[in-house]
Amino acid sequence: MLLSPLAERNWEDLCLVVDDALDDQSHRQLFALELGSGTGQHVIRFAQKMPFVTWLPSDIKEESRDSIKAYIAATHVKNVLQPVHLDASEPWEKWAGLPSNSCDVIVAINLLQYSSFKTAQGVFNGAGQILRQNAILITYGVYAINGTITPSCNEHLDAEIRQMNPEWGLPDIDVLRQLAYGQGMRMERMIEMEEYYKCLIFRKL
Repeated sequence: MLLSPLAERNWEDLCLVVDDALDDQSHRQLFALELGSGTGQHVIRFAQKMPFVTWLPSDIKEESRDSIKAYIAATHVKNVLQPVHLDASEPWEKWAGLPSNSCDVIVAINLLQYSSFKTAQGVFNGAGQILRQNAILITYGVYAINGTITPSCNEHLDAEIRQMNPEWGLPDIDVLRQLAYGQGMRMERMIEMEEYYKCLIFRKL
């Protein structure tokens, strides 16, 4: 079981955002996909707090999928499926066999800043196909706005991430809004979170 200190700090606030976004649909059983689930801490907490949602965690790394399996086993949570390998940069038809219009919510936490533009495109292309009408995509992370990164701590973070991989870096909210629009989605809300992080909520029209 891998442990992320950041996930331990932010899961509660994130859970409130997701729960609030799904509040009007809590009368029925929903299906959610988490992209880049990492350690599995978020998806387990979400499942415990939102029993009306069945969660499918996914990650490109085997060690992350093993950690998720360990959390599922340790917590005996019933509404989290076994994690699947999913590369968001691939065409949606390769997304673990998920059919179109099958998801009520897709969540991507701290994924986009550690992704290439091709992966970001893949996230929105896939969401546009897999989400049902009126369903939502929630992304959480640190972003640029109109090509500008503020404050200086976020500039440093962007530089650190680009040192890890030149194709990565803080995505621009306006670019993401355009990617969403091209896939029949619109950005509905931007929620300010701790330490300059933001949640973006996109809805499929």
